[in-house]
Amino acid sequence: MILLPLLLPLGWRNLWRNPRRTLITLVVVAVGTWSVLIFAALFNALTTGSRDTTLRFLTGHGQLHAAGYLDDPSVSHSMAPPAPALRRALDAPPVAAWTGRVRVPAIVQSEYRTRSVTLAGVVPQNERTLSDLPREVIEGRYLTGSDDPGVVMGRDLAERLKTRIGKRVILMAQAADGHLAESGVTIVGLYAAGKPAEDEFVFTGLNGTQSMLGLGEGLSEISFEVRDEAALTDVVAQLRRAAPGLDVEPWMELAPLVYTIETFGRYYTAVWLLIMFTLMAIGLVNTQLMAVFERRREFGLLQALGMRPQQIVLQVVLESALLVGLGVLAGTALAITTLAPFRRGLDLGFLAPGAEIMGESRILHPALGAAESLLYGVIIWLLAVGAALWPALSAATARPAAAMSR
Repeated sequence: MILLPLLLPLGWRNLWRNPRRTLITLVVVAVGTWSVLIFAALFNALTTGSRDTTLRFLTGHGQLHAAGYLDDPSVSHSMAPPAPALRRALDAPPVAAWTGRVRVPAIVQSEYRTRSVTLAGVVPQNERTLSDLPREVIEGRYLTGSDDPGVVMGRDLAERLKTRIGKRVILMAQAADGHLAESGVTIVGLYAAGKPAEDEFVFTGLNGTQSMLGLGEGLSEISFEVRDEAALTDVVAQLRRAAPGLDVEPWMELAPLVYTIETFGRYYTAVWLLIMFTLMAIGLVNTQLMAVFERRREFGLLQALGMRPQQIVLQVVLESALLVGLGVLAGTALAITTLAPFRRGLDLGFLAPGAEIMGESRILHPALGAAESLLYGVIIWLLAVGAALWPALSAATARPAAAMSR
């Protein structure tokens, strides 16, 4: 370590003995770092967008259902309101919010058309905490209470039904006693979400839905959100102990596609990092080997003057560390500059319909966190410096007499 103050300035000067070669290597490292960071930011935006869209629509961090409901989500698989033990578990500090819903298959009929939908009876004041839907109403209003006689449906569904705000539609669903229940309701609001959601879900007040279906106080599901997702496994375990007769599932089981996308997103970034590192390592090793070959006499002279082989290794590694460090800093700065215009979001444009099928929003928010940028930068730097050990060891094997005789 005593040699560092001497070797660092010497290494810096050595880098610029061949400026063109140094600049080419810098560009390779900078572009590689930039691509890894941009790739990571985009995949994070995709996975986070899909996850948040799904969890903040109806799923939450987890749900409770009657046994058999997930296989047959009909009114026959309803459950009673939370018992005292379950309510205590739901009101415990780890749970940020929860709500009960009725969710059953239904038919909606307008003056012109009929569509199959999912009817969701909700408690509006609770949904404002658990769901982003109340803020997605683009025309009219959201439900005002559990007894609100109106219905909120998706914009695309209204277009398919050829109806609009203020018009009445007929809701039909199987009641608890088996007969076909129906109710005439007025459209009070239209919401905007992904087209699959807009086409599927219509929302009414919980009390009105329970009355229409003859459920009394029965529910189809209880959705909850935790304060810290790291505690989700413990919360699910506590809820299962409090309600052993119910199915308690975390969001990973309820939305497996979203969980798969999030999981594979991490692997895709790691694979891309490996690919870019391989390309950078090839360029870096070739450049350093060429530089070492050109400097054989220099290394021989240094050894003749008393520099030990391990010190020559340190010299070459320091030069590589400086070179790669500059490239990583340049690539990081370039990535931040590239993402800066998209702070308010990146509109997917013509790709939006396909993204909505996957549960994505049409607006992505790619961003780089300081910790993430530092992590990837350090990984690239360490791997690249490690790759430079081969040229460094090659430089240290030069015999002084043989090197100086060339």
